[in-house]
Amino acid sequence: MFPRSSERLEMVVDIYESADSVRGHDPDTEKEGGDIKKDPHTGGDTAGGRCYRLTAVCVVLLCVLLLTAVTVLWIKFSTLNTENNRLQTRYNTLTTQRDQLQTRYNNLTIERDQLQRERDGYLRTLCDLYQGRCFWFNFSFYYMSNDSKSWDESRQDCSSRGADLVIITSREEQEFIVKQLGHFEAWIGLSDREKEGEWKWVDGTPLTTKYWASGEPNDAGDEDCAEIYTLNEAAWNDKKCSDKQHWICKKHFCQ
Repeated sequence: MFPRSSERLEMVVDIYESADSVRGHDPDTEKEGGDIKKDPHTGGDTAGGRCYRLTAVCVVLLCVLLLTAVTVLWIKFSTLNTENNRLQTRYNTLTTQRDQLQTRYNNLTIERDQLQRERDGYLRTLCDLYQGRCFWFNFSFYYMSNDSKSWDESRQDCSSRGADLVIITSREEQEFIVKQLGHFEAWIGLSDREKEGEWKWVDGTPLTTKYWASGEPNDAGDEDCAEIYTLNEAAWNDKKCSDKQHWICKKHFCQ
């Protein structure tokens, strides 16, 4: 005979309950008294621990990197700050030196202007005493006569004034004298009286820089003394020492 419906239902319920009991039973995790034993190598708790430790390591590394970056930046800042202070000190020193030099320059400018005024006054006094034309060039005083004398007499006049007939040593001086001379001829301190053809200045030095006119010196008619003139060209010419004409004296003040 087949079992009744109520009996079949009770059997099905018993089977499902038995299956559930088998699926939930793990003999390795049970112990007496109903306590549960945890596997140290597997399970949810072990995976969570590894994740926590990894997170902690990452945080520590980030902190170390951040600390290193801050340290490097601080060292860099300190170095730049020190360099900035050094440059500022250098700038202040240079500014002070510049101000001192500017003050010294201003003082020297005032002194120069004062000396120029004194020189101009001295020049006017000399010109009044000498009764001639006076001018300055490169710390030298020049005097050009109003009257005419021979070469020897002209040199004696210069000597009486504490000077000598002019010695021309550069093209700049030559051009300056010509500009001051105007349309005149004047004796200069050059002759070949000791030996014909060997021209020397009054201080005994031989002639090196020459500004002779074309075809000069030609010694025509015993011409042993030199003059400077500007009639046709600004140049020198040899002439008889006994001829009378203007002369130019020169006195150098920085010997």
